Amino acid sequence: MIRFKFIDKIPPFLRNRYLLTAIIFFIWLSLLDSNNLISRFREMKELNKLKNDREYYTERIEIDKKKIHELKTDNDNLEKFAREQYRMKKADEDIFIVLTPREDRQITRKNNK
Repeated sequence: MIRFKFIDKIPPFLRNRYLLTAIIFFIWLSLLDSNNLISRFREMKELNKLKNDREYYTERIEIDKKKIHELKTDNDNLEKFAREQYRMKKADEDIFIVLTPREDRQITRKNNK
């Protein structure tokens, strides 16, 4: 008789075995399974990040290919690149480097380390 009183206290929709099975199945899928929903969301987020990275790097590769082609075909571009990137100069020239305050701080920090 005590058993029946306990069952009577449970709401009728929770006594439905199909609903209980569905709830247990949902809990299993969302928390306990190796392919649970939480890990699926993380994997989808990582996949989107990797797709964005792929797009960035393919664009970057195209830009670099164009720059390499320009450097290989034209000596004026090669000289300009060497002067800008590596601060190369001719024997009779002087180079004046103008830095923004931010660049100056970064260089100072690197030298102090």
